[in-house]
Amino acid sequence: MSSPDIIAFCNQKGGVGKTTCALNVAVGLAMLKKKVLVIDFDPQAHLTYSLGLDAHQMKSTIYSVMRKTQSLDAAVMELKGMKVLPANLDLSRLETEMSGLPGKEKILKNRLAEVSDVQYVIIDCPPAAGLLTVNALVACREVYIPLQMEFLALKGMSRLLSLLEEVKKKFNKDGPSYRVIPTRYDGRKRLNNAIMDKVRERFGERVFNSVIRENIAVAEAPSFGQSIFEYAPRSHGAEDYLDLCREIIRKRPAG
Repeated sequence: MSSPDIIAFCNQKGGVGKTTCALNVAVGLAMLKKKVLVIDFDPQAHLTYSLGLDAHQMKSTIYSVMRKTQSLDAAVMELKGMKVLPANLDLSRLETEMSGLPGKEKILKNRLAEVSDVQYVIIDCPPAAGLLTVNALVACREVYIPLQMEFLALKGMSRLLSLLEEVKKKFNKDGPSYRVIPTRYDGRKRLNNAIMDKVRERFGERVFNSVIRENIAVAEAPSFGQSIFEYAPRSHGAEDYLDLCREIIRKRPAG
């Protein structure tokens, strides 16, 4: 099997549905018979909780892999047809602990070299431009940016794109590339349509054709420890995320 497609879900504005998007794409790809490893790389552990896990009870986490107290294979668990590497609050100590290490920006990339028998690695990044996010950007091949169809969400893009350019200059001139996922779209709202037009005009082919429509079930599902496919399999949200996953596979078949 060829090397996996490593995708970081990133947005420096909190509350934009980044974790929900990462979760549903990971589960959707697994439903489409792809081999997936999903990594919670956010100390808030929202992805871990959204999978129905209790972060406080987790002994094997991405923190132990980053600190090399566990191998990646030993730390992952099988859940919902995927490999899962959860997080807990220990991860918040990592930035301080890594700060003096040589090559500190490439630690995640080096750990992911151990990954085997996986076609997609999905990383849920923290909503901050710290060392954890830089590690994810150095490790990944692509960055997916969930973007709500709101004026302020569009304004916040420039900081993230500046960080991406910085990472390219310092660590990897060939990548990562980025793509935009339009989320919480309501075609009945004039402002949503105006912002969608602006997003497509500005980012062109980087914007996915698939659009995640505003759907209450998408917002509710994580609080029940479920993806949209489990919580409301017949909803617009499940339909939209499955369309997005199919587009991801068409764009770059993995493995």
